[in-house]
Amino acid sequence: MGARERFLKLVLVGHVDHGKSSVIGRLLYDTGSLPQGAVDKVRRIAVETGKRFEFAYLLDAFEEEQKQGITIDTTRLRFHTAKRGYVIIDAPGHKEFLKNMISGAADADAAFLVVDAARGVEEQSRRHASMLSLLGIRQVCVIANKMDLVDYAEDAYLKVKEDMEAFLETLGLRSGACIPLSALEGVNVLGGSDKLPWYGGRSLIETLDALPGAPDFEQSVLRLPVQDVYKFDTRRIIAGRLESGLLRVGDLVAVYPGGRRTRVASMPLWPDEGKTEAVAGESIGITVADEFFNRRGEVIGHASDPPPVTRVFRASLFWMGKRPLIRGRDYKLKIATQAVPVRVRDILRVVDAARIDAVSAGAAHTGAVHAGAAHIGAVHAGAARPETGVNDAAGVEMNDVAEVIIAAREPLALDLFSVCRATGRFVLVDGYDVAGGGIVTGIESEADGFCFFVRGEMKVSCDLFEEYFYSLDEQAVNKRSARAAVYAVGNLIPLKGESFSYPEFFDIVSLPDDAAIRIRSGRVAEILPLAAYGYEGLPLVNGRGFALRVRSSEDWRRCLGDYSPNAGEDADFAAKWLDFSAYRSIPFTKGNWEI
Repeated sequence: MGARERFLKLVLVGHVDHGKSSVIGRLLYDTGSLPQGAVDKVRRIAVETGKRFEFAYLLDAFEEEQKQGITIDTTRLRFHTAKRGYVIIDAPGHKEFLKNMISGAADADAAFLVVDAARGVEEQSRRHASMLSLLGIRQVCVIANKMDLVDYAEDAYLKVKEDMEAFLETLGLRSGACIPLSALEGVNVLGGSDKLPWYGGRSLIETLDALPGAPDFEQSVLRLPVQDVYKFDTRRIIAGRLESGLLRVGDLVAVYPGGRRTRVASMPLWPDEGKTEAVAGESIGITVADEFFNRRGEVIGHASDPPPVTRVFRASLFWMGKRPLIRGRDYKLKIATQAVPVRVRDILRVVDAARIDAVSAGAAHTGAVHAGAAHIGAVHAGAARPETGVNDAAGVEMNDVAEVIIAAREPLALDLFSVCRATGRFVLVDGYDVAGGGIVTGIESEADGFCFFVRGEMKVSCDLFEEYFYSLDEQAVNKRSARAAVYAVGNLIPLKGESFSYPEFFDIVSLPDDAAIRIRSGRVAEILPLAAYGYEGLPLVNGRGFALRVRSSEDWRRCLGDYSPNAGEDADFAAKWLDFSAYRSIPFTKGNWEI
């Protein structure tokens, strides 16, 4: 195998106790892929606990797991066949460890869903299949395990095959194969067996080797998320990890979301002279021919094959937050090196980990993937909204998996997960905690549910009308989202709310958007680029409604000088220039005031 060998990533999922880990343990044992002494260690633990030897124990990384008999982590192991290498992922089926199962499955190229031939397709089997669908995995094979418990009867195998294939079809999936086997006895793992005379298909190993190969990221679209920009002698070196594609000196590239075009001038490589090309997986620095401003979070791609730039996208996500994910609440989204405020615009479907329920949110809106909801369970509380035809779930609870529409306050350069994993996978931060993660599955209309000031091509985001409050129940400061609105020149704006009060004459300066808005008699009088704005002595607020401590033209020049487009309004800038209490307050409340 070459030094740049590509391993096909597989995930095994299924109902607890249906034998996922046993299948993998037998596979590793039969292919000679286990480390020396592993089997002896497991036999010792089996004797100590008074249990019979199980191949499943070979995968359990912790002795506590082996004593309990439950896989609680996501185990990754490499092995080879004569054709290629594999990374095989044993994802836990126990519902308490669902997030481990999802984090393992999200990185897989293909999935195997293990079903006990004696017990048949059960609720967890259907739930895990639904999760695979939401995570965008399209190569799904079924394993009818424990055939020894049904005396290798063809009828038991056909029942599993027909039931699972029918359910996968409701999710828009098609089973690539259904393999009967016995992990305990090693039947149909490496090759055929006379115990299955009625079966004419491939063994497990033969099925693996017949799968399409792992994606070749070097041949994929060029994606270089900007990690940082360094000044070095007279050069500005753009640094980042090349996530996919091939980049050469002289290539015509563009920097997104802005789309500015330039050419790669060099690839400095200290202390050497440098290099002329880089491939996916390398961390590199480049210089470009045009000296315009670059910053962390931008994505470099070939001008001929750009990433989609959007504020609104569809996603499948899993939620691990202590508070439920709520439509209309603000979160921070991190995707590649980008970090932007976002809002969940719609909750389309929820798979409940604890109750094994599914929420179908309108087939017309979400497609055939929702057709299987009747097989999974009941619908969460949520009323139909006539303007969209979507039945929104009340929220997404901890360990739920959901399909949602996410709207960002500023344009994002991203990809469908199927196109590029690095720019198609994200996490959501609630407060200071990483509370969820998911993948991008579609690009949506930009009727995005935020407040903007708009003039021609200028679109300036604003948070001036969001309400802050202190929840006595949660003992935390929270926000309530403002109703979506677009303000143009001549429009009245709301000057008073429950937690804000602005004067009739003031100016809004949005430093991140490089724009200013003049408010006169409570109306939008002018929307202009910051370069054309001049301080006139009126009160200034930023885009979040915080007053700027500016009292003169000299103050304004110093404020602009202290602001770094690369760092934004950092803590030092905020402490020096921003005043929360001038036009905002934080009233107390009992209960949830956010929606």
